[in-house]
Amino acid sequence: MLYDIFIGPFVQMVEMPDFFLQVLWEGFVAGILYALIALGFVLIFKASGVFNFAQGIMVVFAGLTLVGFYESGVPALLALLLTIGVMGALAYGIERFVMRPLVNQPDIILLMATIGLTYFLIGLGEFVFGGEPKRMIAEELGLPTGSTAIEMGERGLVILQHIDIAAAVIAILMVTALGIFFNKTRIGRALRAVADDHQAALSVGISLNQIWAIVWFAAGLVALATGIMWGARSDVSFALEIVAFKALPVLILGGFTSIPGAIIGGLIIGFGEKIGEIYWGGLVGGGIESWLAYIIALIFLLFRPQGLFGERIIERV
Repeated sequence: MLYDIFIGPFVQMVEMPDFFLQVLWEGFVAGILYALIALGFVLIFKASGVFNFAQGIMVVFAGLTLVGFYESGVPALLALLLTIGVMGALAYGIERFVMRPLVNQPDIILLMATIGLTYFLIGLGEFVFGGEPKRMIAEELGLPTGSTAIEMGERGLVILQHIDIAAAVIAILMVTALGIFFNKTRIGRALRAVADDHQAALSVGISLNQIWAIVWFAAGLVALATGIMWGARSDVSFALEIVAFKALPVLILGGFTSIPGAIIGGLIIGFGEKIGEIYWGGLVGGGIESWLAYIIALIFLLFRPQGLFGERIIERV
């Protein structure tokens, strides 16, 4: 038993390096996509100081909107542009009718508002698009299909799906671009000021309405990219909302205010899930992927509750 737990899996990694590299690749892709989901949560938290419960359903709603436009006869690229417009209109509506009336309210009020927004979008999505899973229009959007096999000598092959490569590249570019934008620009500094204190930001001339509209639109674009990538790997359905909540352990690991933390946290969860499921899953009956992320997050909460890159909060007593 001790051999199976502590030695056996490592022996398998050494004896079958091609299979181990395949597991690492799958973990890397999953981790990058988790990081992309977490990025949407980070953006909203930076602007309002509250966990955006609605980010998961925003991923689903963006994907369903894109597929819905295409199925109604709109060309794929035009459908993409129209979906971006819809997410922009959604961002404006959230800022105007949800966030603006709650300026300077306690964080729990804002959290409850995002929960209400979640169920509103679920109802709207089911009413407009129905509840059946839909196929993402990957090929029509120019996303690559097929796979590439990399030979490992006599050790076997590592198979890379082209859609996974595209997902990783797009996620990395988006995370990098948003990281630079929100850390190096005047809007990014204003965003951090708004997160610290709404009233103080207003007093120095920062437009709270403009900042919130921008950040919700950015979160909407992230949700759209996430919906396309996840939908291309499976289907677009309301089950994606559950996958999106894997971002919570990612945020706990990386820190709720850190974009680099979202990347590192996503990779830790992605690698941990795949390696744990493949090499240790049989010892516990499988299903490690569904709960290992939350166990890792719990351990981090016990020893470093602010996460790897989160800001330590010190309050006067």
